[in-house]
Amino acid sequence: MTKDEELKSWIEHYSGPLLKRALYVLSNKEDAQDVVQEVFLAAYSAHDSFEGKSNPLTWLMAILNRKVADFYRKKYKSEPNIRLDHFFDETGSWKQNDVLNDWNVSGDGDELLDSSEFNKTLEECIEELPSRWKILLKMYYIEEKKAPEVSQELNVSTTNLWKILQRSRMQLRECLEFNWFSRS
Repeated sequence: MTKDEELKSWIEHYSGPLLKRALYVLSNKEDAQDVVQEVFLAAYSAHDSFEGKSNPLTWLMAILNRKVADFYRKKYKSEPNIRLDHFFDETGSWKQNDVLNDWNVSGDGDELLDSSEFNKTLEECIEELPSRWKILLKMYYIEEKKAPEVSQELNVSTTNLWKILQRSRMQLRECLEFNWFSRS
């Protein structure tokens, strides 16, 4: 089989799983399609380095992971810094101390994670985060990658990672307060 025929076969067989993964990580169909296209271009260019010791999908997923990291690295650097004026005053103190209060949740709160309505609200709140925060949050909490791995993949310092995760959690809390806990 020629290189062109093999790549055509890969596109036919692996576009679906690659697009599904890219869409999950990027949360935007157009960006996901662009990244998958870049994966196949990279695979074509690096075809000679594929030794066939693994499934082609495994190799293509590794390329996808690098392309997604590149995508977010570019986006992370191009987005302006997000200001949190609604959380802190000019001295860096909390504007509203109620963000520090516990939610009034009966039991241990695990039943919330079993609620499809709550999970839908949580997903909507995650999608409202700035994209540079969303990818870090997804990689760390959903994909359960370790902090050094996330920091390295996205070229951010560990200190910056912790700050972004903290800010993401604060914004998620505010979103959930408004969209879930205050409605009952």
